[in-house]
Amino acid sequence: MTEQYDDKLIQAAGALATDIAPTRDLWPDIGAAIATPTRRRWTPMLAQAAAVIMLVGASSAVTYTVMKSEPEPAGLTIATPEMVFEQASFGSRYSLGPGFQDARNSLVAELDVELEKLSPDDRGNIETNLQLIHQAIYDINEALDADPGNTQLQAQLLRAYRHELALLRRVGGLTRNVMNRNDI
Repeated sequence: MTEQYDDKLIQAAGALATDIAPTRDLWPDIGAAIATPTRRRWTPMLAQAAAVIMLVGASSAVTYTVMKSEPEPAGLTIATPEMVFEQASFGSRYSLGPGFQDARNSLVAELDVELEKLSPDDRGNIETNLQLIHQAIYDINEALDADPGNTQLQAQLLRAYRHELALLRRVGGLTRNVMNRNDI
Protein backbone atom coordinates (compact mmCIF):
# COMPACT_ATOMS: atom_id res chain seq x y z
CA MET A 1 0.00 0.00 0.00
CA THR A 2 1.04 3.56 -0.44
CA GLU A 3 1.87 6.00 2.24
CA GLN A 4 -0.84 8.38 1.13
CA TYR A 5 -3.52 5.64 1.42
CA ASP A 6 -2.25 4.70 4.89
CA ASP A 7 -2.53 8.31 6.02
CA LYS A 8 -6.17 8.47 4.88
CA LEU A 9 -6.98 5.31 6.86
CA ILE A 10 -5.37 6.69 9.99
CA GLN A 11 -7.30 9.96 9.64
CA ALA A 12 -10.60 8.07 9.14
CA ALA A 13 -9.92 5.89 12.17
CA GLY A 14 -9.13 8.96 14.24
CA ALA A 15 -12.48 10.50 13.35
CA LEU A 16 -14.38 7.54 14.82
CA ALA A 17 -15.98 7.93 18.22
CA THR A 18 -14.04 6.29 21.01
CA ASP A 19 -16.89 6.09 23.48
CA ILE A 20 -20.34 4.72 22.76
CA ALA A 21 -22.94 5.20 25.45
CA PRO A 22 -25.83 2.73 25.70
CA THR A 23 -29.23 4.07 24.82
CA ARG A 24 -30.59 3.07 28.21
CA ASP A 25 -29.25 1.98 31.61
CA LEU A 26 -28.69 -1.79 31.45
CA TRP A 27 -27.46 -2.40 35.00
CA PRO A 28 -30.89 -2.90 36.67
CA ASP A 29 -31.69 -5.74 34.24
CA ILE A 30 -28.25 -7.34 34.70
CA GLY A 31 -28.48 -7.08 38.50
CA ALA A 32 -31.96 -8.61 38.52
CA ALA A 33 -30.77 -11.53 36.34
CA ILE A 34 -27.87 -12.21 38.70
CA ALA A 35 -30.02 -12.01 41.82
CA THR A 36 -32.78 -14.29 40.49
CA PRO A 37 -31.50 -17.61 39.13
CA THR A 38 -33.20 -18.90 36.03
CA ARG A 39 -35.57 -21.80 36.41
CA ARG A 40 -34.43 -25.07 34.94
CA ARG A 41 -36.78 -26.73 32.63
CA TRP A 42 -37.24 -30.42 33.28
CA THR A 43 -39.81 -30.85 30.56
CA PRO A 44 -37.32 -31.35 27.68
CA MET A 45 -35.29 -33.87 29.68
CA LEU A 46 -38.39 -35.80 30.71
CA ALA A 47 -39.58 -35.83 27.12
CA GLN A 48 -36.21 -37.17 25.97
CA ALA A 49 -36.25 -39.88 28.66
CA ALA A 50 -39.78 -40.89 27.64
CA ALA A 51 -38.71 -41.04 23.99
CA VAL A 52 -35.76 -43.29 24.86
CA ILE A 53 -37.97 -45.63 26.89
CA MET A 54 -40.51 -45.82 24.07
CA LEU A 55 -37.77 -46.49 21.52
CA VAL A 56 -36.26 -49.31 23.58
CA GLY A 57 -39.68 -50.82 24.25
CA ALA A 58 -40.73 -50.63 20.61
CA SER A 59 -37.48 -52.15 19.32
CA SER A 60 -37.72 -54.96 21.89
CA ALA A 61 -41.33 -55.66 20.88
CA VAL A 62 -40.40 -55.73 17.18
CA THR A 63 -37.44 -58.04 17.84
CA TYR A 64 -39.59 -60.38 19.92
CA THR A 65 -42.31 -60.48 17.27
CA VAL A 66 -39.86 -61.15 14.44
CA MET A 67 -37.99 -63.84 16.35
CA LYS A 68 -41.22 -65.51 17.45
CA SER A 69 -42.78 -65.59 13.99
CA GLU A 70 -39.72 -66.62 11.91
CA PRO A 71 -39.60 -70.34 11.13
CA GLU A 72 -36.25 -72.08 11.49
CA PRO A 73 -34.46 -72.42 8.15
CA ALA A 74 -34.27 -75.96 6.84
CA GLY A 75 -30.95 -77.69 7.33
CA LEU A 76 -29.85 -75.37 10.14
CA THR A 77 -28.63 -77.14 13.25
CA ILE A 78 -29.01 -75.20 16.44
CA ALA A 79 -26.31 -75.99 18.97
CA THR A 80 -27.74 -76.66 22.36
CA PRO A 81 -25.62 -76.76 25.50
CA GLU A 82 -25.82 -80.56 25.55
CA MET A 83 -24.27 -80.72 22.08
CA VAL A 84 -21.23 -78.55 22.82
CA PHE A 85 -20.63 -79.57 26.42
CA GLU A 86 -17.40 -81.40 26.91
CA GLN A 87 -16.87 -83.16 30.20
CA ALA A 88 -13.91 -81.55 31.87
CA SER A 89 -13.74 -83.47 35.11
CA PHE A 90 -10.72 -85.63 35.74
CA GLY A 91 -12.21 -88.08 38.19
CA SER A 92 -11.53 -91.79 37.80
CA ARG A 93 -13.54 -91.83 34.53
CA TYR A 94 -11.31 -89.32 32.74
CA SER A 95 -7.64 -88.74 31.99
CA LEU A 96 -5.57 -85.78 30.92
CA GLY A 97 -4.56 -85.24 27.34
CA PRO A 98 -1.58 -86.96 25.72
CA GLY A 99 0.44 -83.71 25.60
CA PHE A 100 0.26 -83.35 29.36
CA GLN A 101 1.04 -87.02 29.90
CA ASP A 102 4.11 -86.84 27.62
CA ALA A 103 5.43 -83.72 29.35
CA ARG A 104 4.84 -85.19 32.79
CA ASN A 105 6.39 -88.55 31.92
CA SER A 106 9.55 -86.96 30.52
CA LEU A 107 9.93 -84.71 33.58
CA VAL A 108 9.31 -87.60 36.00
CA ALA A 109 11.90 -89.70 34.16
CA GLU A 110 14.48 -86.97 34.71
CA LEU A 111 13.40 -86.30 38.30
CA ASP A 112 15.47 -89.01 40.02
CA VAL A 113 18.61 -88.01 38.11
CA GLU A 114 18.03 -84.33 38.86
CA LEU A 115 17.30 -84.95 42.56
CA GLU A 116 20.65 -86.73 42.99
CA LYS A 117 22.41 -83.51 42.00
CA LEU A 118 20.79 -81.57 44.87
CA SER A 119 21.61 -81.44 48.56
CA PRO A 120 19.67 -83.77 50.90
CA ASP A 121 17.73 -80.82 52.39
CA ASP A 122 16.64 -79.54 48.95
CA ARG A 123 15.80 -83.08 47.86
CA GLY A 124 13.62 -83.56 50.96
CA ASN A 125 11.79 -80.26 50.38
CA ILE A 126 11.05 -81.14 46.77
CA GLU A 127 9.84 -84.64 47.64
CA THR A 128 7.60 -83.20 50.40
CA ASN A 129 6.11 -80.68 47.95
CA LEU A 130 5.51 -83.40 45.35
CA GLN A 131 3.79 -85.57 47.98
CA LEU A 132 1.51 -82.63 48.94
CA ILE A 133 0.60 -82.02 45.31
CA HIS A 134 -0.07 -85.74 44.69
CA GLN A 135 -2.25 -85.92 47.82
CA ALA A 136 -4.19 -82.85 46.64
CA ILE A 137 -4.69 -84.42 43.21
CA TYR A 138 -5.91 -87.64 44.83
CA ASP A 139 -8.31 -85.76 47.15
CA ILE A 140 -9.71 -83.62 44.34
CA ASN A 141 -10.22 -86.70 42.14
CA GLU A 142 -12.14 -88.37 44.97
CA ALA A 143 -14.32 -85.30 45.36
CA LEU A 144 -14.89 -85.24 41.58
CA ASP A 145 -16.04 -88.85 41.68
CA ALA A 146 -18.77 -87.72 44.08
CA ASP A 147 -19.59 -84.51 42.15
CA PRO A 148 -18.25 -84.78 38.57
CA GLY A 149 -19.94 -81.58 37.36
CA ASN A 150 -18.29 -79.30 39.96
CA THR A 151 -16.37 -76.71 37.93
CA GLN A 152 -14.51 -75.36 40.96
CA LEU A 153 -13.08 -78.79 41.70
CA GLN A 154 -12.14 -79.18 38.04
CA ALA A 155 -10.32 -75.84 38.10
CA GLN A 156 -8.51 -76.81 41.31
CA LEU A 157 -7.45 -80.10 39.76
CA LEU A 158 -6.05 -78.38 36.68
CA ARG A 159 -4.22 -75.95 38.94
CA ALA A 160 -2.75 -78.85 40.94
CA TYR A 161 -1.54 -80.55 37.75
CA ARG A 162 0.01 -77.26 36.60
CA HIS A 163 1.76 -76.86 39.96
CA GLU A 164 3.15 -80.37 39.63
CA LEU A 165 4.52 -79.65 36.15
CA ALA A 166 5.98 -76.33 37.30
CA LEU A 167 7.72 -77.99 40.23
CA LEU A 168 9.13 -80.74 38.01
CA ARG A 169 10.41 -78.10 35.55
CA ARG A 170 11.97 -76.07 38.37
CA VAL A 171 13.83 -79.11 39.66
CA GLY A 172 15.45 -79.50 36.25
CA GLY A 173 16.19 -75.77 36.12
CA LEU A 174 17.75 -75.82 39.59
CA THR A 175 20.17 -78.54 38.71
CA ARG A 176 21.08 -76.98 35.37
CA ASN A 177 21.73 -73.64 37.07
CA VAL A 178 23.81 -75.29 39.81
CA MET A 179 25.90 -77.14 37.24
CA ASN A 180 26.42 -74.00 35.11
CA ARG A 181 27.55 -71.71 37.92
CA ASN A 182 31.23 -70.88 37.73
CA ASP A 183 31.43 -68.46 40.68
CA ILE A 184 31.71 -71.28 43.24
